[in-house]
Amino acid sequence: MRTNSVITVFEHQRLTVTDFLQAADFAWLVAQEFTVFTIKRQRGQWQLKVGHYIGIIMLPSGMMLEILPKTVASMQDTHSAQQDNISLTRHWVQRMLTDLISGGSDSPSKMPHNKNFGQFSQHLTPLLNQTPPLSQWLATQFLQRLSAYQPSKHYQTQVYNQSRLQGKLLIKEQMRRNGAQPHKFVSEVSMLSQDMLSNRLIKSALLLLTPLFNANLFPKPLLSKTVIAWQHVTALNPHEWRQLQPLYLSAKHQLRSQPLTQQQLQQAQQLLEMAYWLLQGQQATINASSSLHDDKQPTQSTPQLRLCLLINMNQAFEQWASQRIAILFNQRDEHAQPLYQTLYQPRDVWLRDDSGQTCLSIQPDVLIYHMVNKYDENKKNILLNKKHSPHITSNDSNSKNDNHVLQCSHVIDIKWKHLAQTRDISASDAYQLTSYAQAYHAEQVWLIYPVTDHKRQPVLLTQAKYRVNCHAGLWLMPFNVLTGTVNQLLSIE
Repeated sequence: MRTNSVITVFEHQRLTVTDFLQAADFAWLVAQEFTVFTIKRQRGQWQLKVGHYIGIIMLPSGMMLEILPKTVASMQDTHSAQQDNISLTRHWVQRMLTDLISGGSDSPSKMPHNKNFGQFSQHLTPLLNQTPPLSQWLATQFLQRLSAYQPSKHYQTQVYNQSRLQGKLLIKEQMRRNGAQPHKFVSEVSMLSQDMLSNRLIKSALLLLTPLFNANLFPKPLLSKTVIAWQHVTALNPHEWRQLQPLYLSAKHQLRSQPLTQQQLQQAQQLLEMAYWLLQGQQATINASSSLHDDKQPTQSTPQLRLCLLINMNQAFEQWASQRIAILFNQRDEHAQPLYQTLYQPRDVWLRDDSGQTCLSIQPDVLIYHMVNKYDENKKNILLNKKHSPHITSNDSNSKNDNHVLQCSHVIDIKWKHLAQTRDISASDAYQLTSYAQAYHAEQVWLIYPVTDHKRQPVLLTQAKYRVNCHAGLWLMPFNVLTGTVNQLLSIE
């Protein structure tokens, strides 16, 4: 769907030149060869198939290409229904990103793939009723943080060879360089400057987002004040763009050595992380631009940068669902001790040969362990249905103390795929669930999949009578992306 400034498409959609207002935008996308797109030619025309990514790409015309997650529920194919679907999808995607990047006190301290989302602060603007495109939402988050932070300064040492003495005279350099010109002095000067690496990375991200700062959405005084505060900071040059990661690591180290308060340091680190996250996507466009103009002489001017931010949707959904499920299991006993322990993507040996060599490893998305008293006859367990409550197998190697042991209560696998019906589960997913149940002797094994309503409820899968009986409950568990919860409230029985 197209508006005046945004072209909205969905994950796995096929794009042709007719989807764009200007054919040059489509040609530019084809030339970039982004990994998010698969290029095909069918029926005499080029097609770009969107991969499992979401995000935003600024096109040469100034239009913004917005990629949203594929729909996980059927919608009527009408114009109003499509608009509602886009608005609803933007809303929950922004909620997902907000949850991932805010890291509240109830969230797990370490999540998988957190390098993709750790760049934001903990206080985000509440979502509006009229959900803006992802590009405007992102610009809002950045500008809010930028307006609350002033670029820090530090002393930089520079060496000058000039006709007046300034600072510290470097005698050895003076004798080596100015033997024939005694009227000059090689001196070392320490000057207070804003051009520290962290500021320069943030300034480059500011320039990248500047086209999105619409005066109708952002107050003009706020924009002017923010731009003025950063106008004397130098952005990265083309050579530095190609060394982005080492510069980022140096900037982090440099920032920690500054005499900043804890709050100032936290604000600076958050901005630096967000800036680096935004800037990473531009290297592909820089390299592509260079390859398209190999016949031209290289220039030292700032490269033509276009905002390009792409997020792996499989990883994003997996991380979000992991976080939300961990909060559900954040239960404590009467002594305020945690009843459950959550592990993320633990890798364990599954199969060995007779010599003890590892043949296959196993790595579920989430493991939930339950702390129980091995002498308590009435152990408490989180169960969806008493009727299918399995027995508990002790594992003394995980003992907290002599009276408590950790039992594997849930093994959870998370899939970003739409299951319209129960029978849509793939054989590989079913094999995986039963393998998890066998490997961990778990009470329950969940396959988490996305839905957009509360109608779908958990489904217990049972094996045929002539198959080997599995003591674990194998559940298809719907995760409502609109609420960020599974469609079944858990309670302690």
